[in-house]
Amino acid sequence: MKKFKKIVLAGGSGYLGQVFAKHYRDIADEVIILARKTQPDIGNIKCVIWNGETAGDWCSHLKNADLLINLCGKNVNCRYTDKNQKAIVASRVTPTLLLNKVIAEMANPPSVWINITSATIYRHAEDRAQDELTGEIGYGFSIEVCKQWEESFFSTQLAKTRKVALRMGIVFGRAGGAFPRLLNLVKLGLGGRQGDGEQYVSWVHEQDAALSTQWILENKDISGVVNCTAPNATKNTTLMKTMRDIYGVPLGLPCPTWMLTFGAWLIGTETELILKSRWVYPKQLEDSGFKFQYPTAAIAIRDLLSLRM
Repeated sequence: MKKFKKIVLAGGSGYLGQVFAKHYRDIADEVIILARKTQPDIGNIKCVIWNGETAGDWCSHLKNADLLINLCGKNVNCRYTDKNQKAIVASRVTPTLLLNKVIAEMANPPSVWINITSATIYRHAEDRAQDELTGEIGYGFSIEVCKQWEESFFSTQLAKTRKVALRMGIVFGRAGGAFPRLLNLVKLGLGGRQGDGEQYVSWVHEQDAALSTQWILENKDISGVVNCTAPNATKNTTLMKTMRDIYGVPLGLPCPTWMLTFGAWLIGTETELILKSRWVYPKQLEDSGFKFQYPTAAIAIRDLLSLRM
């Protein structure tokens, strides 16, 4: 007998949404993906169309859901032009406010709502880890996005729905996210440090990301802000060396800051995504007893490379 009746993934058609859908399909009667474009149903994973801006027929699928996970948000891997900045903010805040409004009017709303936010909300940190209690909020555009995102999420109190803002680190997985891109650099002999290499990378294996949402669902004392990163952040230099060693590439050319700046401009992105030091610690998860399957970068990378990419 399956543990859950219904899991809803808003904006779940992307990489991380697919990871969550695959995780829950075997332990839930149905998994509903709210998406802007139709996609074929696969077994008990079903697609329902919504636009993330207005209420509609999709609202009925939230009824009696065990868990709603909101993953909506335009990819931040772009230049921060005025147009892109507005789109990045709106793509997060608008669906969140809409879900708040719809759920507030429901008689049988989701039991738990996890809003996937970002661990980049903390300051550039090379001195100490940033946790949910003592972490210091940073400054700059990406942090302002996170602040508006979480403010819109917590702006409405929902009596019947427990809320968690899950501050996600960089997700490592085979099929998407940052890991395949970093691995490509290693394969090309370009897998050296980026910048001075002293910046911390707070990451989480895709399976631990999925398992953490189930843990939150099953542990009713967890609410508010929760960091979702492996407990052992690693410096960029160490991460790239670990990848090279495990993949079997002896050398990797470094990429100095000036080259990163030029390259970022060339491909239409921002160097902040690479050079900011994200040293984040998952205190809430650790204190509640959650056990990471992949606590260190070496263990995670060995798993991801167990089938050569």
